[in-house]
Amino acid sequence: MRRMYWLSLGLLAIFAICGAAQAEQMKFAANLAAGPGVSSSGKGTATATLDTATKTLTWDVEYSGLSGPVTAAHLHGPADAGKDAGVVVPFTGSLASPIKGSATLTDAQISQLEAGKWYVNLHTAANKGGEIRGQLARAS
Repeated sequence: MRRMYWLSLGLLAIFAICGAAQAEQMKFAANLAAGPGVSSSGKGTATATLDTATKTLTWDVEYSGLSGPVTAAHLHGPADAGKDAGVVVPFTGSLASPIKGSATLTDAQISQLEAGKWYVNLHTAANKGGEIRGQLARAS
């Protein structure tokens, strides 16, 4: 009976380890610069990681040189580079650099992200449609 207990416990541990090993951490990155029709010396970078097991996307956005404080920041999509799309994930909390956050995505959203159809957009009072933006792409 005791041997059966330890065997069962060992098998559960192996399954847990194998399941955790299958989770992938997908990395994404973007360089942020003035959006279409916007004149700005602002610039920035965005990095994001998608945990495929939990479907959680975490991000870190750093920026400088904007015309004023960031009034809103989002992930937009689906759209090709240089095209506009609606907000898919709003950034909440402090919008001071660096902006950090996370969200749980749907399967459809993950497919769009993997296809390079999402972009980071930082809005200011002077540029309500977005001052700097950058398309997220897979990073190594």
